[in-house]
Amino acid sequence: MKFYQTTGTCAKEIGVIVKDNIIEEVKFVGGCDGNTKGLASLLKGMKVEEVITKLKDITCRTKPTSCPDQLAKILKENYR
Repeated sequence: MKFYQTTGTCAKEIGVIVKDNIIEEVKFVGGCDGNTKGLASLLKGMKVEEVITKLKDITCRTKPTSCPDQLAKILKENYR
């Protein structure tokens, strides 16, 4: 699993495993525990492009980004 630093979120890092353009595992370091575990579970088996499309530009409260948005950016920059 490779971990990536996040910016502007409670989660400080997000780890991902992608194989053949499919999400195998996601792990959030920090953030809202139940929400990040639930999100990680839902994403297993999804295509990278589908995850990017669904999660990009989601904001959290008054922040211009969110944990899902940061994951979309990580995927876009590293697995596209």
